[in-house]
Order: sequence, then C-alpha cells, then structure tokens
Amino acid sequence: MEIVKKYFPILSKQQLEQFSQLQSLYEDWNAKINVISRKDMDQFYGNHVLHSLTIAHYYTFKDSDNVMDIGTGGGFPGIPLAILFPNVKFTLVDSIKKKTKVVQEVAASLNLQNVSVVNDRFENIEDKYSVIVSRAVAPALKLVKFTKRALAKKGKHIFIKGGDLTNEKKELLSAYKNMKWKEFSLSDNYDEPFFETKKVIILN
Repeated sequence: MEIVKKYFPILSKQQLEQFSQLQSLYEDWNAKINVISRKDMDQFYGNHVLHSLTIAHYYTFKDSDNVMDIGTGGGFPGIPLAILFPNVKFTLVDSIKKKTKVVQEVAASLNLQNVSVVNDRFENIEDKYSVIVSRAVAPALKLVKFTKRALAKKGKHIFIKGGDLTNEKKELLSAYKNMKWKEFSLSDNYDEPFFETKKVIILN
C-alpha cells in the first residue's frame, strides 16, 4: 500500500480505504478461485495495483469518458483505475466466468458504483467507448482489430505492455497507417526494478 501512496500521494480518505482493502479481498478470493499468481501476492500493490495506475501518469480520464477494460482478468487495470477516477464509468470485460465473478464481488465489496462487469469475449462488444484499456492481454494489432467497432470516434486505446515492442508497433502501423503510436517507458517515472521494461502505449 505504501508504494501506491508514494506515487499517488493525494488520495481521498475513501480512496485510501478502498485501496487498503484490495489485498485482503483478493487473498480471500484467490484462495477459492486462482485469479492472481500466488507468488505475485507478495508484491500485490506494486505488480498489480500500481502497475494498473501507471496509465494515470500519461492520461487523465475525463468524467465524460466511458472506459472499457478488455481481458480484465482479476480486474486489472480496471478496478484500481475505477478507485482513482470515481466519476468515470468503467466496463470490465473478460470471457472467463470465474474471473468476472471475482471482479463483480470485489467491485461490490468496495461499493464501486462506476464499475460494470461483462462476461464475454471483447470482440463481441458493440457499445461505444471513448477509451479502451488493457494490460498485457494480446498484441496491439489484435486488440485494435477486435475492438474497432467498440471504439468511439476520436477514441483512444491505452495498453500497458512490456519488453521490446518494435515488431508489434511495425505490425500495427502497417495495418493502420493513420494511427499514432505514443510509447512511454515506466522506468522514467518509477524507480522499482519491476517497471524497468514496462511501457504505456497510447494509440489514437
């Protein structure tokens, strides 16, 4: 929890309470349904919560934004972002029912009124979203191609990814020649070794 406060020092009392409850909620659910690698639970706030929140250093969500988190898994980056931006609507999508059950229960426990959970493949979603986010789900080309009809006009894709993205970028831009790829290295803003190879990509 301290690592979240280090990089996000201005949080309301309610946000602090919600963030502080996250680990115990996920530990309880993880004991029943494995949604997070058990070895990762020791680094829960750095590797999952803060990792999800890094998007907020490069894009500030507007209250009018309608955000879809595709392949949300256990609720990342959607749940932490929904806590940080309580006035923004988030729809968290995953095709695995046991994962969406956990996400629904976590959101309910935290009383996150701005979160909806959908159990479906993200390529089936037809509602329009101004921002589509994901964390290391699939190559950028696949993510863009399969969510094209769900992206509102002038909308953005924001992906958290790791490693060398040279080929991924080349693939995407050869298929979508008018798309702009902005790449930010998390190591420029985050000191921890975990973030050394991690990046945030904004496409519009």
